[in-house]
Amino acid sequence: MIFDMDGVLINSNPLHREAWTVFNRRFGVETTEEMLHSMYGKRNDRIVRDFFGETLRADEVAARGAAKEELYRKMIAGRLEEILVPGLRDFLKRYESIPKAVATNAEPANVDFLLDRAGIRRYFQAVVDGHQVTHPKPHPEIYLRAAEQLGAAPEDCIVLEDSYSGVEAARAAGMRVIGLRTTHDNLPGTVFDVDNFVSGELAEWLAAQERAI
Repeated sequence: MIFDMDGVLINSNPLHREAWTVFNRRFGVETTEEMLHSMYGKRNDRIVRDFFGETLRADEVAARGAAKEELYRKMIAGRLEEILVPGLRDFLKRYESIPKAVATNAEPANVDFLLDRAGIRRYFQAVVDGHQVTHPKPHPEIYLRAAEQLGAAPEDCIVLEDSYSGVEAARAAGMRVIGLRTTHDNLPGTVFDVDNFVSGELAEWLAAQERAI
């Protein structure tokens, strides 16, 4: 199993939206709904350039992205438990014996913050973030690298995703995708979509896959 992070492990997108809105105001930019909607599933360098323009130097892009993520981590520090996607802890324990990875476009500091502060790093044998690949999602590189680190063939991997670009990346890697409706109501290209990890449909489907092995 390979998990995206934002919108899959943690229902963080509302707080990312709030953090970007507050951060952008520092530069006199009022953040529109269209801008916020466009950020889902993207790596920070692309988001910063989308919001502030293509003329920013690479060091300025990195500095603004890091400052925004620092603001975001301060906002979620005392709220981690309440914004974990419902059922996640029980799900990870139930399927502890199945090799698992995190594959996310997110910043490394955010990944470390969540996995360590929430105490769930031990469930994942591999972690691939957006800075470990040349091409972020929707390119399949990040999912192919996660599968490689797990020692698994792509066709044997089940991906859990919440974004259009993430689903596109996983399908391009030759993997089956289960969608989580934390960000979008419908995710074309998935096997099926669920609201969270409490879903009985998800448990039944995984049981059927185990029986088929």
